[in-house]
Amino acid sequence: MSALFDRHRKLIDAAVLALRERGFWSPFSEIPSTKIYGETAKEDGLAAFEARLNAPFQLPGHPEQKSVGGELSPWGMPLNISYPTADSKTLVAASKAAAPVWASASVEERAGICAEILVRLNRMSFEIASAVMHTTGQAFPMAFQAGGPHAQDRGLEALAVAWSEMSRAPREAIWEKPQGKASPIILEKHWRIVPRGISLVIGCQTFPTWNSYPGLFASLATGNTVIVKPHPGAVLPLAITVAVAREVMAGQGFPADVVLLAADAQGAEITKDLVQHPDVAIIDYTGSNAFGDWVRSNAGSAQVYTEEAGVNSIVISATDRFDAMCANIAFSLALYSGQMCTAPQNLFIPRDGIPTDLGHKSFDEVGQTIASAIDVLLADPARGSGVCGAIANQATLERVENARMLGRVVRDSAPLEGSRSATPLIVAVDAAKTSVHEEECFGPIAFLVAVADADEGIEHAAALACRKGAITTALYDIDEPRIERGIEAFARAGVNLSVNLTGNIFVNQSAAFSDYHVTGANPAGNASLTDAAFVTNRYRLAMWRRPKAA
Repeated sequence: MSALFDRHRKLIDAAVLALRERGFWSPFSEIPSTKIYGETAKEDGLAAFEARLNAPFQLPGHPEQKSVGGELSPWGMPLNISYPTADSKTLVAASKAAAPVWASASVEERAGICAEILVRLNRMSFEIASAVMHTTGQAFPMAFQAGGPHAQDRGLEALAVAWSEMSRAPREAIWEKPQGKASPIILEKHWRIVPRGISLVIGCQTFPTWNSYPGLFASLATGNTVIVKPHPGAVLPLAITVAVAREVMAGQGFPADVVLLAADAQGAEITKDLVQHPDVAIIDYTGSNAFGDWVRSNAGSAQVYTEEAGVNSIVISATDRFDAMCANIAFSLALYSGQMCTAPQNLFIPRDGIPTDLGHKSFDEVGQTIASAIDVLLADPARGSGVCGAIANQATLERVENARMLGRVVRDSAPLEGSRSATPLIVAVDAAKTSVHEEECFGPIAFLVAVADADEGIEHAAALACRKGAITTALYDIDEPRIERGIEAFARAGVNLSVNLTGNIFVNQSAAFSDYHVTGANPAGNASLTDAAFVTNRYRLAMWRRPKAA
């Protein structure tokens, strides 16, 4: 038995129980409170982050042929951090050399080490928050939650699924087959977990830890070595993660190269070389559909798990809480400037308007009220910055500029002070006259889409999810039979649905241990975080048997 497994057994068992019950549970507090994380945690985390600036990032013993770096904070500050790196052949060779020892570790040893990595990362949440903030453009509160505790929850969720599935199979058994009057055939049988091989985790810029931890910990727990390939603009959060993992590995007597960092530079990425390497057996990818298509076409025999782009929709049919609905939608559109894979883009609204508790509201009145709710939300500059954050990539600003020409502007986008930023742009179009809204416009861009009626809105949104992919949908309605039709339509489209959200819960949010993030059933991704299918194909069961000695 493993000492680390014994130390974290209660945590792992609680996580497995949470998976079965699917209620609210989180072992890592999302509140950046010094009462929870320690009186000096905030200051210590900021100091640790600042100490990494303008210096080489230390990864003792990591393969290094050169150093790369070039991260620029969307808040206007160059990080000037250089990272050790090597070419794909060198990284794969190092990963391959570490693989036999890690594969031979017991299930308990691997689970204990993964849990220890997550617990240590949680203690560093303030430092990680600053790293996420200054690489993604998220405001600090979101960077803390999504980059720290929520990402750690997702990692623990993957570990819990792996532990549950691997421990379901017995390690050994006595097989006795009766032979009538003859003596029975008695065999002793033994089963061993056999990992697939080298795992490649390709991170994204906007949520480098949240999107990477499920694949990282699913692969590690099941005995695979991992090469972490960050986005060139968001290396630091995953470099910190790799540093902690290597430290824990070495401390437990395993090769640090079980976890490697594949840092590279914009325009000189080594992603394709790694994807095409014949020894890479698992690939976890988050990013655009275009590169996702390339990955799937060029990954050879590797098992590929993807989360890609989609066109998320809200159908507004009716409501008995009009102001609360508009405020909820406004927040969803403004949060992190729409740079979330779960952010809504299309709002389908009947041309003749909708019934509400405040009387009939026309198409234009619905749009104007949502626009006004955004204005109220962002009126205070500090609050506006905290909600919208900054724009991670310059290309997003160019996309906003071009989107103004796609329809009638209901609310124009404008920058906020102190960052590369853009508030939500809202454009009105008619589904009968254009299809411009049917392409993903990543960033703070929303379309008010006029349709004949609520059922046509549901039909359009569901069909769009089938064709282009969607991770989230929402429906506002007071007609139960139509709600049931919506539930069926979106289930067939393989997209998760939220109905009548108001108050402090939003369509953008996905909770570990309860929500399956992405279904894997439409073009927005071929896998779900984190179901058993996301884990079990990362290993195989090999048996050996022999007659039992008398």
